[in-house]
Amino acid sequence: MFTGLVEAMGEIVAIQSRPPGVRLIVRSPEIAHGLELGDSVAVNGCCLTVVEFNSEAFSFDAGEETLSRTNLGRLIQGSRVNLERSLQFGDRLGGHLVSGHIDAVGHLDQRHDDDDWSKFWFRVPRMLTRQMASKGSVAVDGISLTLVDVEEDRFSVALIPHTLQVTTLGQLQVGGEVNIETDLLAKYVERQLASRS
Repeated sequence: MFTGLVEAMGEIVAIQSRPPGVRLIVRSPEIAHGLELGDSVAVNGCCLTVVEFNSEAFSFDAGEETLSRTNLGRLIQGSRVNLERSLQFGDRLGGHLVSGHIDAVGHLDQRHDDDDWSKFWFRVPRMLTRQMASKGSVAVDGISLTLVDVEEDRFSVALIPHTLQVTTLGQLQVGGEVNIETDLLAKYVERQLASRS
């Protein structure tokens, strides 16, 4: 489990072919410190397992399913990614509970910048907006955000300067792909309501 509070941005330093998947090598000394083999790290919100590491970088194996259902399959050498290590018992929960299981890839539909602040509109599959409500939570590329407006096939979030500076969202342009994970509780509520009808 994760909180959606990004600890660091890392850089993809290599992508090695490992059919039917790839090995992603990520550089981030801040995250590498204290890692162990088998640890879970959210990469753009996608939970991956550490398979190699040193003091500067660490590696993950990503299979076909992960590459096709997330934006990880579109990464190239030099891409920046959001990183968060998994929660430990006793950690503070500053964002919201994030599983690291991506629901769909969304696209930045509109970006309204106002000095150091921004409002982003993301277009997503309609099935996801049924699990969203204004003032609820959503994870976008692993970042815990508060929903502002929710429409039939898109939603908006307001981004403070800090978020734009320390995550990949600051550089995101219209049309850019993001990993979306809706709130866990909303999933269960929707399932219960669907089973009653």
